[in-house]
Amino acid sequence: MPILDRRRFLAVSAAAATSLRAFAQAKPATLKFDPAKPGPTVPTNFIGLSYETQQLSDPTFFSPHNTGLIAQFRELAPNGVLRIGGNTSDVGWWRATPTSKQPPLPGNVVLRTPPGEKSPMDLSYAVTPEAVINLRAFLDATGWTCLYGINLGSSTPARAAEEAIFVAKTLGGKLEYFQIGNEADGFPSRFRDKATWNVEAYLDDWLTAVKAVRVAVPSARFGMPDVASHTAWFPTIADKLGAISNCPTIAALTHHYYFTGPPSNPKANLNDLLKTNPRVEKDAELARDAAQKLHTLYRMTEGNSCYRGGKPGFSDVFGAALWSADYCLLLASLGYAGVNLHGGDGQMVANSLGGHLPGDDLVTDDPATHPHPYYTPIAHIGDKYIAEPVSFGMKFANNFAGATMHSIDFAPGSINATAYAATLATGQPIIAIINKDSAPLPVDLSGYALALTLSAPSLTSTRVSLTEPSTNREISTVPPYTAVLLRSTRP
Repeated sequence: MPILDRRRFLAVSAAAATSLRAFAQAKPATLKFDPAKPGPTVPTNFIGLSYETQQLSDPTFFSPHNTGLIAQFRELAPNGVLRIGGNTSDVGWWRATPTSKQPPLPGNVVLRTPPGEKSPMDLSYAVTPEAVINLRAFLDATGWTCLYGINLGSSTPARAAEEAIFVAKTLGGKLEYFQIGNEADGFPSRFRDKATWNVEAYLDDWLTAVKAVRVAVPSARFGMPDVASHTAWFPTIADKLGAISNCPTIAALTHHYYFTGPPSNPKANLNDLLKTNPRVEKDAELARDAAQKLHTLYRMTEGNSCYRGGKPGFSDVFGAALWSADYCLLLASLGYAGVNLHGGDGQMVANSLGGHLPGDDLVTDDPATHPHPYYTPIAHIGDKYIAEPVSFGMKFANNFAGATMHSIDFAPGSINATAYAATLATGQPIIAIINKDSAPLPVDLSGYALALTLSAPSLTSTRVSLTEPSTNREISTVPPYTAVLLRSTRP
């Protein structure tokens, strides 16, 4: 008998395990839902992107002349939401005129520089009226609206108000709301005294800035607190704001979500990424309860697979597409008003991290051939804008925009799979099944025809397909590592 080497033994063992699991899964997965019992309705502008505010330091980026980027936005979603924010939003300053000078730091700033990074103020930049005017034209060209971030970490209420006046007037109906401050729960590492900074201190600073903005722009609406991870702030914020007379208009409670990070974290692997993360529903519960008290919405305004710029071979491959499809649809089912996955120009994201993308340390070939940042939904490589794998998952999920979600009873057996059901505005039921497993998933869904397939040659492939079938047909199996959209064929 030949002796198997270790690599061949593992390969044979894995294949045998997959075969045994497929045999054990011979009974089709069951899926039930009641169209007569509606859940949350997904906004038509549910899908969104998040970019660093520093992108505005280049007025040609969000511009009506940047036709390549405009085309990618329109291809992703016809009615999306662009969020302008990120770490760089708290080091930028408003240059109202060409002769305006960078203002000094206010007295409440306790400036710190995390180890291995440049000082936050060494990375400061100016936003000009030209950039905001071009942003408005870009939004007009794409059909998108905007969440606009304003500096809280290193600015003053008066400066925030000055910028808000011009932004509100210029963006007009394209402005969803202002976001003052980014990841304030992390301010002790950069801008505030660790001994005194907490949710109450944040609210004091935020309300002072908001008061100035409301005087300048009485119709202003706000998203907050845009925390990195401290969704535990939500109950306190809801209670304290709910007790304020003449409370500012809170358009949405906001938070961020990255599955893991940094890129060197062993947890940044595709096997773990495709598992269910209990934190998502925990965050949703806190956000929903607080939003109900304030009679408002809740939104995930910045996130992706791996914080600090993403990881090569993890954030930029098909596995991330399956994750983004699943994650976006899970948020839709949990009642979120929208989701903004972070990306943009690599240098801007590197600046937000102190000047360097950690993922570059893990690349063995030329980093310039990879998307920067690695998790970006739309990459700028050479003179082209390219849809990256994660954007295909977002586009798949966008088929639920405007639909009413339903609670679902889904039993995939031993297979790692998820499913979502909804009724379109036309009254047609749809189902998404995402098989995140190496084994096929048998299904028995008579009366539903295949409408769309999200697939790739492998989990680590950078080539992703989102295709419609050539014929109207039902399916009996969802292949390994594949997502399908099914539409009801019944009248």
